[in-house]
Amino acid sequence: MFLYPNEFLIAIQSLMLSLIVHGGAWNIPDELVERHRAGIRNALNAGWEVLRKGGSSVDAVECAIMILEDDDTFDAGRGSHLNAAGEVELDASIMNGKSMRCGAVASVRKIRNPISLCRKIMEDSEHILLVGHGAEEFAVSRGMNLCDQAALKVDREIKKWQAIQGKGEFSTKDAFRASAASDTVGAVAMDKNGEISVGTSTGGTFNKHPGRVGDSPLIGCGSYAENAFGGVSTTGWGEAMIKIVMAKTVVDLMEQFNGDVAKATQRGIELLKQKVDGYGGIIALNANGQPGVAFNTTRMARAYVNEKSPEPFIAV
Repeated sequence: MFLYPNEFLIAIQSLMLSLIVHGGAWNIPDELVERHRAGIRNALNAGWEVLRKGGSSVDAVECAIMILEDDDTFDAGRGSHLNAAGEVELDASIMNGKSMRCGAVASVRKIRNPISLCRKIMEDSEHILLVGHGAEEFAVSRGMNLCDQAALKVDREIKKWQAIQGKGEFSTKDAFRASAASDTVGAVAMDKNGEISVGTSTGGTFNKHPGRVGDSPLIGCGSYAENAFGGVSTTGWGEAMIKIVMAKTVVDLMEQFNGDVAKATQRGIELLKQKVDGYGGIIALNANGQPGVAFNTTRMARAYVNEKSPEPFIAV
């Protein structure tokens, strides 16, 4: 299934404030649709308020994703899937399309809002990707508080993990095909200066091998932004996204297709399926702030607003 920007019914002719967010692409069951809708609405509203008051695209992306990380509906921050050892390990990334600076973390176990740590790495470090204990040490050195695993685990995920003990680890693709929740979250924003920023955050695949890292913290795979062309955040089967460097591929396609974000996102999902039999979804803004969405799963939680929108677009 493909969804294109014409679902937003907005024609953008020039730069303007824009924000698009996602809360995962998978077979979201009927009983969880309203929770997903409410979660992405809250994130969109919070990020939009930042932009409306003159905040930067980085500010808006961080704000929106923090809301989603704190909402245990999603597989990011609190409420994330447990790995095969029964622990939460979190991955995230952030990138600014003007400076091309970026920051990312992988396999962190004591950070409630990984997107905020990514921003500190981006703005206060020469590095891009920090992992595990080293990332947590960096967080403390920059004034962030660590949390314990209990702050990240919820009963729903504990019970799900307990129910499959003795059955072995799932392959990541099998877990995704079996409709295990894949509620990675992300956001792309354009601010008053025309700067594009993007962020993505996840708890990864359910029952994953400890230390497994998917596409979300990998710049070019889960997140990518370049002001001249646009920004992209992805969600879905991470191993497939990595193989085709999905986020950068879609940005390159926007360049190739002269900013046609609908065509670029559609082609990205086509390549995902054709080349690596992959599943998932993409959100994007082009260099004018025009939105694009494409996915080949049953549902995708997504929401969009800009300064000319009569009202926000929200769908699951």
